[in-house]
Amino acid sequence: MTNPGVEQTRTGEDEEAPVPSFSEQIAEQLGGVRGLVESSVPVAVFVVTNIVWALRPALIISVLIGLGIAGWRLSRREPIRHALNGLFGIGLGAFLASRTGQAKDFHLPTILYTLGYAAALIASVVVRRPLVGWVWSVTFAGGSERWRTEPRLLRLFGRLTVLWAAVYVIKVTVLSSLYLANRDNALGIARLVLGYPPYALLLVLTVYSVRRVMRTTPEPAN
Repeated sequence: MTNPGVEQTRTGEDEEAPVPSFSEQIAEQLGGVRGLVESSVPVAVFVVTNIVWALRPALIISVLIGLGIAGWRLSRREPIRHALNGLFGIGLGAFLASRTGQAKDFHLPTILYTLGYAAALIASVVVRRPLVGWVWSVTFAGGSERWRTEPRLLRLFGRLTVLWAAVYVIKVTVLSSLYLANRDNALGIARLVLGYPPYALLLVLTVYSVRRVMRTTPEPAN
């Protein structure tokens, strides 16, 4: 039989659970330092191995490392979301490069989905449904639609979405230019440089900006 007093206490504790800190929210979305490293290692290994050795061993080693990381996390019953995301891109890139025999095609999926992200972000601003706002509500606000009814938040998410789109456009422009110029090694290095570092900075800026505006925006009256 449930003790009403205990149940009430637990309910109160749940309601008063602390909101994750700024740094905790950032770390969760990036997968922590370990998640960043693990998802970047297979790509870095491919780039280096292709430069110092050859395409085929670079493909084999990078895929094996991606599988190894995912398997290790799975064996320890740890979250493998970031590892699987990276493994999918690596596997698809390795398949394309093995079919064409060109190292640059290992990076083609990244170029294509970066272009897709940029187009989706721009389109969302045009229809006044900025994607950054939707992602924020799902990731940080438990699905709350408050950002769509507050003009300040809506404007902020519109500007942030444009900023994210601009970074994606810059990335896809640089990578596609190197791809078309057949500069395989420079393409691999550029992919690493334009990978997590700019997105980490964007995420920090996004979380900081939204939290700052929300602190000065009154909650709507019930």
